[in-house]
Parts: sequence; C-alpha cells; structure tokens
Amino acid sequence: MKLFERTKINGMKLKNRIVMGPMGTTGEADGSYCGEGIRYFEERAKGGTGLIITGANVVTTKYEPRPCTELSNFHHVERLNMLAERCHHHGAKVCVQVSPGLGLQQFTDPFTPPYSASECASFWFPDLKCKPFAKEEIQDLVQKVGFSASLAKMAGADAVELHAYGGYLLDQFHSKQWNMRTDEYGGSLDNRMRFTLECIASIRKSVGPDFPILVKFTPVHRVEGGRELAEGLEMARILDASGVDALHVDVGCYEAWYKAISTVYQEEGHQLDVVEAVKKTVKLPVLGQGKMFDPAKAEAAVAQGKLDYVVLGHQMLADPAWANKVKSGDVEDIIPCIGCNECLLAGFSGKHYYCGVNPLTYAEGDYQLPDKGGVRKSVLVVGGGPGGMSAAMTAAKRGFDVELWEKSDRLGGNLWAAGLPTFKRDVLKLVTYMERQVHKLGVQVRLEMEATAEGIQAGNYDKVILAAGSRPAMPPIDGIVHAAPANDYLLGIRKPGSKVVVIGGGLVGCETAAYMKETADEVTIVEMLDDILAVADHCLNNDQALRDMLKERNIGVVPNAAVTAIRPDHLRYTKDGREHTLECDTVIVAAGYRPNNQLEDALTDAVGDLTVIGDAEAPRKILNAVHEGYHTIRVM
Repeated sequence: MKLFERTKINGMKLKNRIVMGPMGTTGEADGSYCGEGIRYFEERAKGGTGLIITGANVVTTKYEPRPCTELSNFHHVERLNMLAERCHHHGAKVCVQVSPGLGLQQFTDPFTPPYSASECASFWFPDLKCKPFAKEEIQDLVQKVGFSASLAKMAGADAVELHAYGGYLLDQFHSKQWNMRTDEYGGSLDNRMRFTLECIASIRKSVGPDFPILVKFTPVHRVEGGRELAEGLEMARILDASGVDALHVDVGCYEAWYKAISTVYQEEGHQLDVVEAVKKTVKLPVLGQGKMFDPAKAEAAVAQGKLDYVVLGHQMLADPAWANKVKSGDVEDIIPCIGCNECLLAGFSGKHYYCGVNPLTYAEGDYQLPDKGGVRKSVLVVGGGPGGMSAAMTAAKRGFDVELWEKSDRLGGNLWAAGLPTFKRDVLKLVTYMERQVHKLGVQVRLEMEATAEGIQAGNYDKVILAAGSRPAMPPIDGIVHAAPANDYLLGIRKPGSKVVVIGGGLVGCETAAYMKETADEVTIVEMLDDILAVADHCLNNDQALRDMLKERNIGVVPNAAVTAIRPDHLRYTKDGREHTLECDTVIVAAGYRPNNQLEDALTDAVGDLTVIGDAEAPRKILNAVHEGYHTIRVM
C-alpha cells in the first residue's frame, strides 16, 4: 500500500504516510505537557502512526493568555522530551507545532482586547476590538518563534510546524479581511506574508539546514470576503520558495469552522480538491486532511498523487490504532469517528479531551480495564443501543458471561434514527462497528426479548444494567393524534407529504426538517424559544454546519411560537399574542425524549447490583451512553 511506503521529509525518515494532525491539549499550570497528555500521544504512536504533530505550543504569553501548551523557556523541554522519547519507542516521529498566537481567536479572556494584525473584532467576544501589533512587537514574536523551535529540537523533536492557518494570528496577517495595515506588513500579498516568512527564517536560523520545517496554511477560507484559492496558490508558491520542507494544507476559518474541522454533516474528503490544487502548484511534499478516515479512499488519494501524507485528526481520538488496523487488514475493527465533536466542545469548555466513542481518550492510563482476578461474573444488559452495546462489549472484554436482551429485532436503538438521514451516515458506522464487536466478543444476544422484572430476577445475575434508552415525548396539544414523532419519519416508518411542519427546533427537529426537505416541497420549524438550536449542547462548528444546511434547503422557521392545535390540513399557533394558521399535510413532533426506566423501581431492591445508564437514566448524548456503559463495567 502507498500509505505504508517509507519516505523522508528533509532529514526525517518516516515509516508510513499517516499523520496525526495537530489538536490542542491540556497541560500543567506552567504550560508544559502533563502526564496524561504524554500518554495520550504515546498511545497514537503505539497505534502505528508515522508522524505525530502536536497541538499549538505558544511561544510566549506576553501578548495573550496561554490557550493550551507553551514552549517558551528551558523548563518546558523536559516534558516535551518525555513525549518525544516515548513516541520514538514505537517508531513514530514527532513534529512540534509552534505558534506566535491566536490573535482575534483568543477564547479564554472576555475582558482584555486581544492583539491582531489590525483593529478588528474579536471572534469569541465581538465587543472587544483587537489591538494592532507594533512592528517591534512583531519582531519580538519572530525571535521567540525561532527560540521555541530551538527548544523543540533540544527536546528531541524530529521537526517543527509553523502555525499559520485557520484565521489564527499569522493567517490574520495573511488576510485582507483582518489586515488593514499600511506599513510593510500590510497591503500586497508579499507584505502580508512578511511576518510568516520572517518566522520561517528565524526557525531555520535556530534549527539548522537539515531539520525539517513544515508550515500549515490556509489557501482558501470558503467564506464571503475570505481568501479565494487563486491567492492561496500564490501563497503556496511563496512558501515553496521560502526554504521550508513540506506544506500542510488547511481549509476554512472560524466563520465557517466546519469547513476546517469536520462535522458529521460534511462529505468525506471535503478538503481534498484544495489539497490537490496545492500539490499541483508546488514541488514540496503536501499533507492533507478533511475526513480522510476511510482507508481505501485515503490510499487512493495518495496513489493518485493528490497528496503525499494523509492527516487524521479526530479519527485518531476515536481509534489510536487506525494505522495498525489498516496495515493488518482489520479495518472492520476500527472505531469510527462520528463527527460529533465532543472532543472540541470539551476543549473549548476548559476540559480535557473527551471522545464520544472512545472512553479511553486522554485517560489511557487511568481507565484501562482491571484484571478480573480469576472471578467470573454474570452480567445482563437490557437494551441494545449504544450504552447497552458498550456495556456488553466491556463486560466481555473482562471475561464475564454476558447476555444482552433487546426487545426489537436489531441492535442500535436510537442510533438508527440518528444515522439514517443521508447527511448523518457516519453514525450508522458506529452501529455496524458495535454490533460486530458484540458478536465477535461472544456476547449472547437475544433479540425480540422483552425484559420483565420477574425474568431478570430469575436469572440471578451478578450485575444488571438497564440501558433501555428513551422514547419520543408527545406533548398534550389539541389534535396531537394528527401528528407523529420525528423517529417515525427518520426511520422511514412514515413518509412526509409535500407541506411539512416540525414542532420543535432542537437538534432532532432541525435534522428532521433538513431530511424531510429532500422529498417535501415546504418544511417549516415551529419553535417556542427565540431561536432554533437554542439549547443544543453541541460544538460551534456542528451548529454552523446545521444552520447553513437549513438555509441552503430553504427551511422556514417560526420562533417564539406555541402550537395550540393540530388538524389534518393545518396547524394553529400563537405568536406575539396573535393566533396564526399554517397549512400543512404532515406534522412531526420533535419535543424531546422520555427515559425508558420503568423497570428501575421494580428491580432496585430485587437484584444485588443494578445500574441505569444512557438515555434510560436521562436522555442525553451518544457520549454519555458509551462512556457510562464502559465505566459501569470497569469499576465492577
């Protein structure tokens, strides 16, 4: 396979063309890497990754707070050396990403105006106007970038990557929409690139001619007023002549964050056209990303010369052994990334990484399954959704005797409703993966098995897990018999007519509306709150992607509206004290879910060890179900 060819970038030998992309990680109070972070990177090296690129290491905190890790002084070297050394034990190379800063993307301090190229609005705190960097401050950053690179080399890193993409500080200097300077750092493209080129020269001076320098940059923003590809390719030519050793291509910026950091809604390989355009423009090796997690498609992209190295980000969180599993042909055992971006949401909420489908992410040392100590226990799992399958898989891995009862004729639970829309098929990959693992691990699965308290008690199990999921809530609206829950339409049990109204503008309601518009002529969301997705607990890029999809599909939205009656051919609602009528032939209810916890009270004192998990405890997310299923078995 081309993916597993041995290659070189300058003096760095690589065992394959698989790269772990840069993603920010938490660190110690002084900005150095923490033990959990070091173990996290080591696990990806152990999994067969050829090159690991760290998240951004800021070169100073003089101008803005530290967002993640820092590499600014001699004392940061020790932990970075531990990281590099432990990755080297598994044959992986380490590239340290160095960053002069976030600029207007600074997200940790809502009170202090951040620095940028010019006086533009802060992204996360629009009321703050950025302070332009003075020329002497730019030169200070240039020197600190070079020093940071020398510290990376001192720590045993194999390469450095300059953080110059995605609307962050250097890209703010590159871009007309943020750089309105009139000095030598503004105006022409050459001037706007000057800061970056000076950083490259500073790095080269610090690390010498044989040490690889990569630059991650953004040739196109794909937002109105942002950079177009023609200028991006000219940037690529300038970088090609700058003395760096490889280009890492990014697409997008925070204004359309999902075009940079993929969500469940994006197509696979959605950045590949830009990566290929850069590859055709330059002589340097090119790294590319953007939902490249399908091994066959990744292999084809390399074989067809569209890029030289495949970069995987969140897929590496979901399954750190992606490379090893591809090499051994065990692709069916790869834990799929489902684009939920729980990882990103956690990081931007001040937490460490979480992965919706991998409870071990960033807890590789703490959450390993303990040895069962020769004790063989019997476990019953009631419910075959994500929580139930997670618990059953984990119990089987611990060597327990496991039964899984599912009242329907298939495993998956509400994942089927979540994954059947055409734009969410990544979720179905999780159903396929988990179902395969359940059977592969020897779990005794009993489909069409209705659980009763008496039947459960008769089994005398050592552990009983209730993971029966949730059911749609149907509000007491006059004429509700003329409506049906969203699940019926998502599962294809019912088909919509030509004029559809969806009651509820939460996550399920919005996704249902978008899906119905593929066949219906008109779709309208009626929402009680003043905006759709107002209480959706998901990351900004997922929110942006879904909102843009609704706009593209011309979905109508009626906010601040309370439905009062439903009839076969219309729906009535009140808004601003007035009653309105909306003609329709289909009314779909997306008013939340209720837990299937009917057995809890009957079993609480009747069985020795009972745990309720996932939506049966409270309707929440895939992450909650998967993690609770894992941990309830881990702590037995």
